[in-house]
Formats: sequence, C-alpha cells, structure tokens
Amino acid sequence: MISDIEIAQGIGLKPIEDVAASIGLSRDDIVPYGRHIAKIPISVMERLDEDPVGKLVLVTAMSPTSMGEGKTTTTIGLGQALALIGKRPMMAVREPSLGPCMGLKGGAAGGGYSQVLPMEDINLHFTGDLHAITTAHNLLAAVTDNHLHHRHSPEINPRHVVWKRVIDMNDRSLRSIILGLEDKGLNGVMREDGFEITAASEVMAILCLSENLKELKRRIGGVIVGYDYLRKPVFARDIGGEGAMAALLKHAINPNLVQSVEGCPVLVHGGPFANIAHGCNSIVATKMALRLADYTVTEAGFGADLGAEKFFHIKCRTGSLSPSAAVLVVTRRAYALHGMENIRKHLDTLAQFGVPAVISINRFASDRDGDLQDLKDRCGDLGVPSVITDFREAGGAGGLELAEMVVDLCGRPNDFHMLYDLSLPIADKVRTVATRVYGASGVEFSPQAATEIRNIENMGYGRLPVCIAKTQSSLTDNPKVPGFPREPFTITVSSARVSAGAGFVVIFTGKILAMPGLPKTPAALAIDVDGDGNISGLF
Repeated sequence: MISDIEIAQGIGLKPIEDVAASIGLSRDDIVPYGRHIAKIPISVMERLDEDPVGKLVLVTAMSPTSMGEGKTTTTIGLGQALALIGKRPMMAVREPSLGPCMGLKGGAAGGGYSQVLPMEDINLHFTGDLHAITTAHNLLAAVTDNHLHHRHSPEINPRHVVWKRVIDMNDRSLRSIILGLEDKGLNGVMREDGFEITAASEVMAILCLSENLKELKRRIGGVIVGYDYLRKPVFARDIGGEGAMAALLKHAINPNLVQSVEGCPVLVHGGPFANIAHGCNSIVATKMALRLADYTVTEAGFGADLGAEKFFHIKCRTGSLSPSAAVLVVTRRAYALHGMENIRKHLDTLAQFGVPAVISINRFASDRDGDLQDLKDRCGDLGVPSVITDFREAGGAGGLELAEMVVDLCGRPNDFHMLYDLSLPIADKVRTVATRVYGASGVEFSPQAATEIRNIENMGYGRLPVCIAKTQSSLTDNPKVPGFPREPFTITVSSARVSAGAGFVVIFTGKILAMPGLPKTPAALAIDVDGDGNISGLF
C-alpha cells in the first residue's frame, strides 16, 4: 500500500492563485506563502457579507480507537465527492499540532487520496500559526512573572498564578517545574509552574472563537492570569501585554488556503484540543467557507460525545452557526471495540440536537468486504441511512453515494437547537451533557470542584457554556470502559476553571493531561529528510 506521504509527493499541485480563483478570489484577495499555500485576510469577509450562506455539514464519529477513525479523511473525501457530483464545496479543518505528529497519532491532513496538500508543510510548521500562538501565550507568562518580580499592582499571589506556559510538543518532563531558582531572587519569584501543549492554550481557543482582531484583543484582555491575596481575579488587561499579544497574532487570525489531492479548496485554520478545549477549526474560516461555497464540510475532534457536543454548544452558539447535516464516521475496528450500542448513542446525541445524520462506514485497507457489509446490515436497524465509503484509496469517487445522501439531508428542514440554556447553573449544564450526551445516570462533584464552580459563578461567569474535559476513549470518564456500559454510571468532576477570555468553563473529569507524553516509540524516530530536502516517515 502506498503511504500517505508518497501519494502526497506524487500529486501535481495547482498554483494557489488558481485554487483561489475557483472560489471567486483574485490574486489581490490572498497573501501567498509560496506556490501552494496562502492566507486569506479576514477583511475579505467584508465584501462577502452580502453573499448567500451555504450549507454546513459536520463530520463526527463514534468513540474512537487510539489510532483514530478517519474523520479528516472522510471530511476531505466527502468534499471531493460533492465536487464530483457537481456541487461547489469547501472543507474547513483544524491545523495539525506537532505533538501528535511526533508522538503516536501522526499528522492531521487526512489520508491517501483524500488528504490536504502540501502534506509535509501542513504537518510541519505550516504558516507558523501555532508558533505565533505559542509565542503570544508565553509572552503573557513572561509579563506575569515580571509583574510578580517587580511587585507591581495589582499584586498577584504567587501561589495562585494560573497561567502556565505552552510548547507545541509532547514533553511529559515539563508538566511540573519550578521557576526562579538561585541567585537570591534575581531570577524571579520562585514558584511552581508547568507547561501545557499549545493546542490546549486558551489563546488557541480565543483565536478560533474570534472573528476579528478587535474581538481577539478584547478576549485576550479578559484572560485570568492569577488571583490576588483576597482571591480576586487578575486579568491580562490589568498587567498589560494584550496589545503585543494581538500584534503577534495579526497574521495567524487569517485562515490558510490550500487544496486537496483532487484540487478542491480547503481552509486549514486553528487547532484546539478536543478533549480539553472545544476541538474545532476557527469560526472565521468556517464562516468564510460558507460564503465562498455551497457546501462547507467541517469536522470536530474525537467522538460525538466530545467533538459534536462542543461544536454545537460552543462553536455554533458563539458563531451563530446552524449545521444542516452530520456524518457519523464508523469503522470496523471501532465497532469491534465499542459495539453497536456506542454507535446508537452517538446517533441519539445528534438527534437530540435536531441535526439529521448519515453513517459513513470508513473502509481501511485491511477490512474485508463481508465484514463491512455485515456492519452495514447491523447499522440498518439504527434508523438512519448508512453507506460504505473508501475515501483513502479512491478519493472522492469512493463516496459518491454518501455525497448524494448529504445533499438530500441538507435539503430537508431541521430543528437544530441547544440542549441547555446559558441561564442554567453550571452544575446543571454539566448534568445535562453527562446524562443526555454521555448517557450517565448522574454527576458527582468533588468538594474542590463544587467550591471552584461556586467561585466561578460568584465572579459572574455562571452564564458561560461548559467545556467538559473527558477521555475520548469512552462515553464514561474511565478510558478503560469501552462501548456503552450496560450498568448505570456516574461522571465524577474533579475540578473546574474558567477560561474567561475564550468564554467557557472547563470542567475536568477523570485524569486529563494538558501535556501529553511521547509513546515508547515516537513517530518522530521514523521521520527523516534527505540531502535534497525530501521528507519521509510522516503519516
């Protein structure tokens, strides 16, 4: 089987000006980053404001295995299939993090003949957006520690600094560190700190939820960096730096235009973690695609319990978006691990939001025809249509039937709505998601979590949506419990914190790490480059 990178390197790419022209953009509308990548300035949205809004299609999935089930491959393949049946599609997906690229899961540009190109550039640095986010985040950390060192007002309690540092790499050794060692205070105030991965940064979430630089700067100013000795919050705007941070993100806020294997336009922009943050590409990229195309196909990270729920409750609510249809990606290996009831529960979640759905059974090279047909037959009892797709090996042609089904669903009326109102107390929002989306019988709040939630509400953030940090491997908060448990289960909330700038409350369940570690054999060990600059080993 030909590898993803070999396929990618064998495709003759269109000049990015031609890709832009296919969606009605002139050379003056884009900022090229070489021959095959460009940024589209957000100012373009001003002249697109009167254009009609296309249909929004969400690609989500059943609970995944550790290797993923091919949501991005399905997203790109479906877009290509829509083009083949005569529609005008665009795809809007997240930017890859170097952590998974160098760790276990690999890149995030799709696969085979349904991937985004140039694959090597997208997976390795791309246009520098994640580096800009890393730098802006760490600037605020440096300003915070400088504020402490010089004892500026408002005075921050060193024990209650909550703004950690970030790096775009899996590095478990940085989870907990000590700052300001030696030299009798000349190196700053000695305190405990730590690193998180850039995809978990609140700055990443802010970038993906902001529609212009003015909003971006306002949200950054609302970030809580720590608390004073009376437990009052100290904001980024109180200590300065939000202007410089926004300046660092001036170009990063502009969506990136690239192309698929079959030359379809794709926007790749933003990449928040799906089990910690909201796991979706940027609102500005999605809205731009909706103005430039008749069908926008986008994705949300992991299973529908995480990705779709946060896509609906956070991204759609913030951006006033209304999806027309959803595609639930199912695979033979995930079905073998989680069972039919897991698929049924995710379909039930989509139905509760009022979004019509179709099942895409994503073929892997090792799958046998009989096994896939058996899975399709079993899905026939779930009340929604299902189709076997082969996007990796056949590109858009591997999903023409799915494309026709999606067009049909988009033409039907739907009743998209949220599952909770923002006026509900935070604990009730958590219970709503846990019971209606995860299928839990209830929620248990630790004393620490109960206190933190009460403090968040007392600070005036009780009307924010919740962003529940939970394992992607299970509908429960225990990654070792696959499928959909027969016995009643509860979700245990261990802690809570407010991402005031991003505009949501993070609820922690189980043991969720904001800084992953590398596996025993990292993917990085297989990546290489020859003397001519040809990269190998990426997947």
